[in-house]
Amino acid sequence: MPDPGRDQDPTVALQRVLATLSYLLTRSRAHERQAAEAGVTAARSDLWLLMALEDSGGISRVGDLAALLMVEPPHVTRQIGRLESQDLVERTPDSLDRRARKVAITPHGKAVLNRLQQTSHAGLHEALAGFDDTDIAATVAVLNHLVAYARRKHSDEERQRGRGM
Repeated sequence: MPDPGRDQDPTVALQRVLATLSYLLTRSRAHERQAAEAGVTAARSDLWLLMALEDSGGISRVGDLAALLMVEPPHVTRQIGRLESQDLVERTPDSLDRRARKVAITPHGKAVLNRLQQTSHAGLHEALAGFDDTDIAATVAVLNHLVAYARRKHSDEERQRGRGM
């Protein structure tokens, strides 16, 4: 794909780069290659759930994970079943609500996630060679802003969908 011209609107150029990057990063072969390098067999969506758990302090409710991943709770429940059968997560009682259960990442799950993150970090470090920390920090700030915007839009859509019922 050609680089956008200097006279192109920066927002249009960013959208095009993000679309291309999204396409390249979500290809199953890219995940399979990276997972193989890390010695990991978990699916990409399973690794996202493990990262969400880790970001939540290692333990979370299913509903909170579903909201964070922007999917329906039954989807997360099925995923947890698969991860539990691989000893990547475990269900634990919720001390605040005896009827509810929480999901915790297991030591094996942490090790699997750690291996994949190390492999990913090494590849990213190689890809960003030549960029200084200031450029990378600015990119992180812009991308975090876009992620927050996307989450707000999703949340707004969910609220509107709930009102229409």
